[in-house]
Amino acid sequence: MKKDNLNPLKSKKAEWVVTLPGFVWLALFFAIPAVIVLAFTFHGHTANGGVGDWSMSTWRELVDPDYPAIVWNTLRISFWVTLWSIVLALPCAYAIARMNSKWKNIVAGSIMLPFWTSFVVRVFAWKTMLHPDGWLQSCYITWLTVKNWMLAWIGLASHAPIDVASSTILDSEAAVVLVSVYSFIPFAIMPIYTAAEKFDFSLLEAARDLGASNFYAFRKIFIPGVKQGLISAILMVFIPAIGSYVIPQMLGGTDCVLIGNKIFMRAIQMRNIPHASALATLMAVSVLVPIGCAMWWKRRQNARDRKRLEAQTARLLVSRH
Repeated sequence: MKKDNLNPLKSKKAEWVVTLPGFVWLALFFAIPAVIVLAFTFHGHTANGGVGDWSMSTWRELVDPDYPAIVWNTLRISFWVTLWSIVLALPCAYAIARMNSKWKNIVAGSIMLPFWTSFVVRVFAWKTMLHPDGWLQSCYITWLTVKNWMLAWIGLASHAPIDVASSTILDSEAAVVLVSVYSFIPFAIMPIYTAAEKFDFSLLEAARDLGASNFYAFRKIFIPGVKQGLISAILMVFIPAIGSYVIPQMLGGTDCVLIGNKIFMRAIQMRNIPHASALATLMAVSVLVPIGCAMWWKRRQNARDRKRLEAQTARLLVSRH
């Protein structure tokens, strides 16, 4: 009896010993800095770049007609980056999971090879490749010419020459989306691949034996089977895409200003730490609110499914009696 009573206490102590370092790490490097940033938003700023007394002036300064458009552009571009990353990562993770163990490790490891190079160097390399005199720009102009010719041929547009000076990939939202997808797609592939390794691929073979097409089986069986990895991939791409600063700064030009660029301008160039903290808080809220709504909707759906299952079980028991 004494041993039985002590076992739960020992297990709880073991759990605390294992989880305590993680709690300390999160408290020191996440929770406390987040509280400090939030506290800065209720201060004014001084002329020398310091933090002033308690004030609501920082939040009043956020009443700027440009900020809603900047937040919307940030969410919109982050959405497209996440969407394209998931669309490209799903078949890639599926293909890697179906390989034999020898090639599986090689290909999965090669996905992480770009991280051996500096992130800024890789973005600058893309800036060189997207230069108006580069071959990617030539391919883009050729594609625009063919597209306009086809639209004019079917009567949906007038045939007009392409303005090469204004039709550039560099310094545009397209460049930001393209390079962001390139930079963040490993964060989408690896969680889906981890979930795909645990997936029972015999279910796909059974679906095909029953007459399902390959795409139908992939869409209706494989994707729901790796749902947890898919959710992790969405979060791991969407969150850094919202806070991205280097890619819009180097490739977006003056017309593609995101909230990360505004935070940099306020904190570094204008030395307005409270205002930068308020923008960072606004960015965090813009991320947490959709995630919280999604979690609430998922919990509500699970509760409905559980009630429906309980009702069906109760009706089945009544019918048997």
